[in-house]
Amino acid sequence: MPLNGISRRSVLAAGAATAAVAATGTLATPAQAAQAAPTLPNGTSKDKVLFVGMDGLRYDRIDAAKAPTLKSLMANGTYGMSLLYANPMAQTSSGPGWSTISTGVWPDKHGVKDNTFIGKNYAKYPGFLARLNQIRPELSLFAAVDWPELDTHGTVTPGADAKLVFNNNYAVNDKIITDQTEDILRNQNPDVLFVYFGETDEMGHSYGAASQKYLDAIDVQDAYLGRLLAAIQARPSYATERWTVIVATDHGHVDSGGHGGSSIEERRTFVLAQGPGIAAGARPADTRLVDVAATVFKQLGITPDPAWGLDGKPIQERSTDPFDTLQSQLGQRVDETGIPAGVLGFTHTAPSGWSVINSAMGTGGVTEWRGWAFATNEFWSRAQRDQWRELNIRSRGVFAVADSDEWDDRANSGGYDSTLVTPAYSVGGKTKVTLDFTTFYRQEGSQTAQVLASFNGGTPAVVKSYTADVVSKPQSLTVNVPSGASSVSFRFRYTGSNDWYWVIDGVRVSAS
Repeated sequence: MPLNGISRRSVLAAGAATAAVAATGTLATPAQAAQAAPTLPNGTSKDKVLFVGMDGLRYDRIDAAKAPTLKSLMANGTYGMSLLYANPMAQTSSGPGWSTISTGVWPDKHGVKDNTFIGKNYAKYPGFLARLNQIRPELSLFAAVDWPELDTHGTVTPGADAKLVFNNNYAVNDKIITDQTEDILRNQNPDVLFVYFGETDEMGHSYGAASQKYLDAIDVQDAYLGRLLAAIQARPSYATERWTVIVATDHGHVDSGGHGGSSIEERRTFVLAQGPGIAAGARPADTRLVDVAATVFKQLGITPDPAWGLDGKPIQERSTDPFDTLQSQLGQRVDETGIPAGVLGFTHTAPSGWSVINSAMGTGGVTEWRGWAFATNEFWSRAQRDQWRELNIRSRGVFAVADSDEWDDRANSGGYDSTLVTPAYSVGGKTKVTLDFTTFYRQEGSQTAQVLASFNGGTPAVVKSYTADVVSKPQSLTVNVPSGASSVSFRFRYTGSNDWYWVIDGVRVSAS
């Protein structure tokens, strides 16, 4: 897919022939491809999933388009919007984006950083069709793409019982894909389908995401999606089937066209789903792009093996993180100038039972970041681009952040010293207590980051110190419970000056 404004059409050989590929690997002419849909084995499941990927579809432009099908799905399903990573983790390009959607893990696991696919690790983290073929080989699986790299690199199509693979010319091939998928839905019995449309991305590159042609491309793809939904509803067995429809995109576009960089517009993604158990009209703040694969598994009644290492969760499942309870209390900027007015994304109010100790905190500085704050990904990463804030991939919704770098951007004195304190958790009669959380930490100079434990309100003791970068990783700290202890609270203390930052999210405490 395109990088930095370069059309994928120019990346591949100019005028490359359109081709369809069946699961047998045989090639068909364009005329043959337009006439005959491949034959799939008869499906075995009443739970069925149609996934439709729309390349380079910036979600805020859907509102400006007509897009009646997408807007109906939004009204009757769950629609979660979020932001991607950026370099140095991966480019906001299609190789990493579709790998993230298909595998259900972030680029630091699947290994795809750009459109060369160098470093791909699909053997350990296969796409969801390949995974389904491994664990439920009786399912009837179909894939159709018109960016052939999704086939040649093994991103999407492995595991499919039949597939269509086209070589660009999206205005033509998106329609052929629709024609043949519609035929399959009406006349065969597939269980899971992965359908890809590329024209929105092409129009984004050629004319820009702010153009009317980009909106027109959204409307064309929306009509294709509508045809597929009508085909599902026309199935003779529809009344006895349980269909889930999922729509997502791999990255956004700048207004003038192009992607690959770190702007908010390039990082915009969404996951939209409608089906059994999925709430109508929901707009969750904790959805991420890795949730597509987990949602597919959930809707098929499959419980992922922890050994799969998925980063996603089903779109209908909410995070139980205490920081997400602050969503309604988030406010707009105070001192930050790079964050647009009206973007609600931070508060200093701690969740119920939590507290922040700022008695040793310096005076002045940027208001938003004076001591531990609670913020969203968009608000925090807008504070300053290209300092790795975009890599906060495993935080969801609202998270806690101590950012001495941004705090120091306004006159201050006394240095940064702030401690985040959890509620007290019962440990009576237990021998061990475990603190699980996700952390994103960047080290510089003499800054410090410590996790401390206090039993029965006693003097906190250090149980973990961070002295090197930890880029958005799950953490698990187990501490012995002293004899006679009935409660424990944990503290996250960060000190620094004009240094970096520390993010905490997904805090869970359990005793055994």
